[in-house]
Amino acid sequence: MADLLTREEYQAIAAALDLPTNAFIDGTFRPAASGKTFTSKNPATGTVLCDIAACGSADVDFAVEKAREAFEDGRWSKLHPAERKDVLIRLCKLMTRNARELAVMESIDSGKTIYDCETVDVPEAIHVIKWHAELIDKIYDQVAPASGNHIAMIVREPVGVVGLVLPWNFPLLMLAWKIGPALAAGCSVVVKPAAETTLTALRLAELAHEAGVPRGVFNVVPGSGAEVGEPLGCHPDVDMVSFTGSTVTGRRFLHYSADSNLKEVVLELGGKNPCIVLDDAEDLDAVAAHVVNGAFWNMGENCSAASRLIVQKGIKAALLDRVKAHAREWVVGDPLDPQVRVGALVSPAHFKKVCSYLEEAKGEKIHLGGKVVAEGFVEPTIAEVNSPDAKLAVEEIFGPILTVIEVASFDEAIAIANDTEYGLAASIFTANGKRALRGARALRAGTVTVNSFGEGDITTPFGGYKQSGFGGRDNSIHAHDQYTQIKTIWLDLTDHADDCAD
Repeated sequence: MADLLTREEYQAIAAALDLPTNAFIDGTFRPAASGKTFTSKNPATGTVLCDIAACGSADVDFAVEKAREAFEDGRWSKLHPAERKDVLIRLCKLMTRNARELAVMESIDSGKTIYDCETVDVPEAIHVIKWHAELIDKIYDQVAPASGNHIAMIVREPVGVVGLVLPWNFPLLMLAWKIGPALAAGCSVVVKPAAETTLTALRLAELAHEAGVPRGVFNVVPGSGAEVGEPLGCHPDVDMVSFTGSTVTGRRFLHYSADSNLKEVVLELGGKNPCIVLDDAEDLDAVAAHVVNGAFWNMGENCSAASRLIVQKGIKAALLDRVKAHAREWVVGDPLDPQVRVGALVSPAHFKKVCSYLEEAKGEKIHLGGKVVAEGFVEPTIAEVNSPDAKLAVEEIFGPILTVIEVASFDEAIAIANDTEYGLAASIFTANGKRALRGARALRAGTVTVNSFGEGDITTPFGGYKQSGFGGRDNSIHAHDQYTQIKTIWLDLTDHADDCAD
């Protein structure tokens, strides 16, 4: 864990940053072909950070062209796996050397707290890329059990040119989740960062080039969804797209694929994740700490946020007392203050959306919070609903609002937990091992944690059921599957010369 600085020291670093402003294509920074820019602002202060290249379809075409050239000539795709590993390890070393710069850049760009950027996002991004780099030369292909006269080899090949479309809530970490396995596999990538959070993607591309990733292999094209995301999704020379973001936008990428070259699409989408606490749960203080972390970490701007607390009646009052006590410790304020745990929401538009749910909460029982602290800042809020069909209990808020639902039994808790269009993550707290396993098996979610909140780690696959996404998994060895094609090579060993002699 990094040694945290003072607020004043972080502010000084932020003031001295040399922010990247242009697209990174074919190994160099370039302005948009149109010359257009868009303004990037610090969501915590509203101050202008810089003007960034507002790219369009011409820039996407150029980036894809250069990515294709790089892929086809093999400058990266045909390197020995150990050589690709060495380059990515060098990238990790450069990221470590520039970790504080990346953390401050991430904080001022997104509203995320410097505490999270320093202790979670940046070190975890480095760890993810290093993990996939170390895996490159340890994935073995297979030989199928063919007949004595044949050998059947099953080999992996990089899928080709990949579009990586990022969300704004974990800009650097989600970039690492995608480029780690994509570059390890030998693909060339065209990254479309969220317009709200572009800076660290551009900086990481520059560091990757410095580390030895060849030109054309790692390209970043900033801009809007309409001007960059759609052309990338529709491009006939893009072989695959990995998208993390809203379910609404994810649907569009399926249409883009269908209307173009039937490119592969991997979607990691939204969630309305249940946290079940049964009446035999042990150590309610520890449970409450997990509940609060699950609900309010990253201002609730987290697709796997534990936003629905489904609690058995007999334990509800005692648990809520402890949850409120822990939530009060989550200070709201300047993201560059290392004492702050709840920073700014990412944009005025998103702040307005979350505030609409605060209005909705006024019709329910508010146990804590419910107020706007300042423009862009919402305090941790706990609202108990009368019905599991209430808007707060059904819709993904993506803000620091925890919805409480009381249930009478284990079976009712599971039924309510599964009564959602999403299925990304879930958690269950109980001292009964059998009920824990029964619940984990019954919950329709890609990741289920028992007696904790979490997402697993780099060794475990992450992705969802239902409308939380499909097509592949992030993290673990399974992440490599989405960036590779499986090829069968069939060798006939029959001695046909002997047949002719006969």
